[in-house]
Amino acid sequence: MRILKIHYHPEVKTLDNKSVFTRLATRSIAIEGNTILLLYTERYEDYSLPGGGLNASEDKVDGMVRELIEETGAKNIKNIKPFGIYEEYRPWYKPDYDVQHMISYCYTCTINKKLGASKMEEYETKNGMRAVWVNIHEAIRHNEKTIAASEKKGMSIERETFLLKRIAEYI
Repeated sequence: MRILKIHYHPEVKTLDNKSVFTRLATRSIAIEGNTILLLYTERYEDYSLPGGGLNASEDKVDGMVRELIEETGAKNIKNIKPFGIYEEYRPWYKPDYDVQHMISYCYTCTINKKLGASKMEEYETKNGMRAVWVNIHEAIRHNEKTIAASEKKGMSIERETFLLKRIAEYI
């Protein structure tokens, strides 16, 4: 799979003498025309691709399907194809490591437009996360506005907006 981008958070000035924790994750790209399935998170005022961390030794595609079902209730997931890898280095605010190296494996797929019930984790529900079908260009504009004006934005919005722009190039 091709690397789309390697991003360094502004607080990560160097990796020299830093302890780095690597986290593998997946992101799902389910798109129909200009409409894409995303997660809207009220807490951060942003749109993001469904996805999350892989379990130890979990197959990437199996993890992508698991996360997509858990977060959106997606059904009939088919035609899974690699899209690209987004790597990022960002601060790790826990005592064991200085930096988190997140590697996100992104896959396109097709799903039924009608979603089933999601099985969000407690923190996702508390953050106001919900699955929505939205026009990809509207989602990009919304995220760009959040980046420019919101104090609530999370660390992943740059990744998500970059990926949405790359996806939009192909539709």
